[in-house]
Amino acid sequence: MIYIFLCKYYVVLQNIANPLKLNIHSRKMTNIAVLGAGVVGLSTAINIKRTLPHVCVTIIADKFGTETTSHGAGGIFKPTAKLLPGVPESIARKWTVDSWKWFSGLTLSSQAGISGNQMVAGYYFSNEEVKNPLYADYVYTFSRMTDDELRSLNMYNNYKYGYHITTVITYVKKYLPWLTKLYLDDGGKFEGRRVENLNELVGKYDVVVNCTGLGSRKLCNDDKIHAVRGQLIKLRADWIKYWMYTDDGKYILPNGDLTIIGGVRQADNYSLELDEQDKQEIQQKCYKFWPPLQGAQIDSEWVGLRPSRSPLRLEPEIMNLSTGKLKVVHNYGHGGVGIAMSWGTSLHATELVKDMLQSHSHL
Repeated sequence: MIYIFLCKYYVVLQNIANPLKLNIHSRKMTNIAVLGAGVVGLSTAINIKRTLPHVCVTIIADKFGTETTSHGAGGIFKPTAKLLPGVPESIARKWTVDSWKWFSGLTLSSQAGISGNQMVAGYYFSNEEVKNPLYADYVYTFSRMTDDELRSLNMYNNYKYGYHITTVITYVKKYLPWLTKLYLDDGGKFEGRRVENLNELVGKYDVVVNCTGLGSRKLCNDDKIHAVRGQLIKLRADWIKYWMYTDDGKYILPNGDLTIIGGVRQADNYSLELDEQDKQEIQQKCYKFWPPLQGAQIDSEWVGLRPSRSPLRLEPEIMNLSTGKLKVVHNYGHGGVGIAMSWGTSLHATELVKDMLQSHSHL
């Protein structure tokens, strides 16, 4: 809660502390607004500030920290083409490479503990052979399991294929506050409010970066963005030190001091209410799949709406609005790979912002 408070009201302190500083420069300051304070918005704002240190970057959002969809994410780095529908493979691979460099770099650094990034080995079980997934060339290890190895885990009769993978899991409860501090330390600003109409920003910002996720459905009249509802259970199961995923929707993820089990993927379901039937189905299928979970106490439950779009929208646009023209870079619709792809897409968005600022297109 302290974290959310600081995000929402940091702008007040800045206005009190820096009234004269804003007036002593004769040259017009370049102002960039980033809409949305989830992991994509924060990552994009950080990269813009790092790449263009002399511009003023303001994140405008009405939800922060635990209020965002990002906060409930499992955070495993395992992106696949299936989770990025409509995105050309060359672009998806570029995002994957850039994101992996970032997350693996944090995981192997002194920042690993405070940023919430950990190296975790685990298993993926499937009845279809996994052929050259996006992540295979970048994660720490990726190998197909033998039939004997499948038998040793009692998986042989249920799944034809198994893969042993060592990757990164990001504990978002730590990662979001860490990103926020990084942004503030670089001179970033926050403004706590909801943007109801992009006309509000015309003439105030040189470029606006739209990272509003599902909010873009109304803000940009984008009917391609839709919710994929997720529900999960957090268990007190500190003996689980590995992750597990299956092609039929079961997953087990160590996440800080808890273990997440799921899952639910319900397209176009916008309900944020906990569903008792979903809870029972998650428990039944995960406990049957992996008996060591049985006996664990439930710590909490969570429901979130993944902002899904085919394809993920990452592009520039000069919008003709009623109050004038507005340069916008869209970066939203990450669906189930929001954490994994956040850094790669934010680097791409930053390049688009840079191009727009250098463009000779006049507003």
